[in-house]
Amino acid sequence: MRESHTRALASLDDDANVTDLLVRRAAEAPDHVAFEVPPPAGAGTDAWSPITTAAFLAEVRSLAKGLIAVGLAPGDAVAIMAPTRYEWAVADLATWFAGGVVVPVYESSSASQVAAIVSDARVRVGIGGGPTHIALLTDALASVDDTIGVWGMDDLPALSARGAGVSDDELEHRRTRAGHDDPATIVYTSGTTGEPKGAVLTHANFLGQVRNIAAAYREVVHPEGNTIIFLPLAHVLARGLQLICIASGMRIAHLADPAAVVPTLATLRPTFLVVVPRVLQKIQAAAGEKAAAKGLSGVWARARATAVAAGRLAERKDAGLPRRIPLGHRVRHAVFDALFYRRLRAVMGGRVDYMLSGGASLDAELSLFFRGLGVPVIEGYGLTETTAPLTGNLPGRIASGTVGLPLPGSTVRISEEGEVLAKGVGVFAGYRDPRHDAEAFVDGFFRTGDLGRLDDAGRLVLEGRVKDVIVTSNGKTIVPVRWEAAVEADPLVQHAVMVGEGKPYLSALLILDAEQAAAWAASAGLPFDAGTPAGLRAVDEPRLHAHLQRTVDAANALVSRSEQVRRFELVVADLDDRELVTPTLKIKRTVVVDRAAETIASLYRGAPS
Repeated sequence: MRESHTRALASLDDDANVTDLLVRRAAEAPDHVAFEVPPPAGAGTDAWSPITTAAFLAEVRSLAKGLIAVGLAPGDAVAIMAPTRYEWAVADLATWFAGGVVVPVYESSSASQVAAIVSDARVRVGIGGGPTHIALLTDALASVDDTIGVWGMDDLPALSARGAGVSDDELEHRRTRAGHDDPATIVYTSGTTGEPKGAVLTHANFLGQVRNIAAAYREVVHPEGNTIIFLPLAHVLARGLQLICIASGMRIAHLADPAAVVPTLATLRPTFLVVVPRVLQKIQAAAGEKAAAKGLSGVWARARATAVAAGRLAERKDAGLPRRIPLGHRVRHAVFDALFYRRLRAVMGGRVDYMLSGGASLDAELSLFFRGLGVPVIEGYGLTETTAPLTGNLPGRIASGTVGLPLPGSTVRISEEGEVLAKGVGVFAGYRDPRHDAEAFVDGFFRTGDLGRLDDAGRLVLEGRVKDVIVTSNGKTIVPVRWEAAVEADPLVQHAVMVGEGKPYLSALLILDAEQAAAWAASAGLPFDAGTPAGLRAVDEPRLHAHLQRTVDAANALVSRSEQVRRFELVVADLDDRELVTPTLKIKRTVVVDRAAETIASLYRGAPS
């Protein structure tokens, strides 16, 4: 199968632009709690404060009037640079109510990156989360003509007060001015393989995604549910999820620090979470470590295997295939549920019905494990240019190892070269700079740059990046993603980078998870320097290397001989370095190869060809 399509489930005729999503929801359920905000720092309480849809709308309208009062014109760009927090949502919607275009800036961006975005998007207003963000935006706007100013999120009430003289009629005129084809946001891609590009997403792109995804996932996103958004709101997935929740009445809490999520789960008890695979790996690894500390490693291994088996049985049921559940399996599952599974669900708050995983490939066995616990993981796939999800598994139709069917209103095609091509309601029309469009489209389809295939049911299976293929000196073309994903399933490995372009065999760099590696070293009585270097630093620890050799051997067993890695080195790196890692935590392969040139060269010295 070379093309798969899912028909649209929703019409966009009732919505002129994105602001209608909030206006309609506020009219339907003004007193419904839309957000929960944390107590002020130092308040000494864990109580989160509710904010109704009507109260949120009032804040949005007030800030929009303030933006109009200070001179924001229709179509003007507003840059928002801040950690994930409630005020981000207010500023986002207020910009649209005032007729502006939102330009999100990752809070970790460097001064040069901020300056480039502000200049390219011709930003007139900046909104920063704190002093550092305000300073970066202020410096960047200083080099742009005809700017208005920069405000901090803690100063937004003062900006809102400046709009007291703006009438409701004027605001309504501004709010309803934009149509389906007008730009809603310019999102600059994180640039794993090249320079960042400004993707222009329209109001129709957001409306098409929100309405169709909400219709397809009613079991997941609904007024009785709640979620925690801790992904950066500069990421289109987080903003798309936020709009879906606002339109569907699902309660939202924001957290800026991912490390604070687990301690907060017991308080907020979400029904749905969006995570990256690394979070799931760490949850599983932490449970294994606790079991080992109690001398229960063998019992935990059997519990893991039982959960995976339960996940497979559940997926057979989803697929309508016959399944027989042996009595022994039911007994084991009940025992392990009492010992482990119930506690893991409690760690996640005890109410999670589903999790959505994206941002990287999810190991099929890890997906089955969580399904067997009773917390299905919905894996999806998308890009900035597709306004977040393009494909996704659906409740009751999850197939681990795939990223699901095209979402309603979308089509996926596989080119002759194996590249994933996309068309549909969320697919953008082009970049801000038309020069970037020349190679981005073919036959009306967007070229994703990802390799994949469609299974017999039309579900997408990802197989790597077009630009990440390696051609060895003997002419073999290697797609490293399967091997790398298998190694990255080890909690000690943050990133695996296969190398070998033009070489007689394949090697790899294993970038360690410094925290996990330090803990392993401590348990083994070994010294380990967890300090983050300015570049990449090789780790010479034979016992750790020998330990991870087993992980490499297991990954090699999954691939053909020509795809196997012969030698590898362990390295540590500063994973907060945005020249090395994108804001969405993807490693920049070319930067790794450049910085680790000497280490890579050592992998080919004195070795047989």
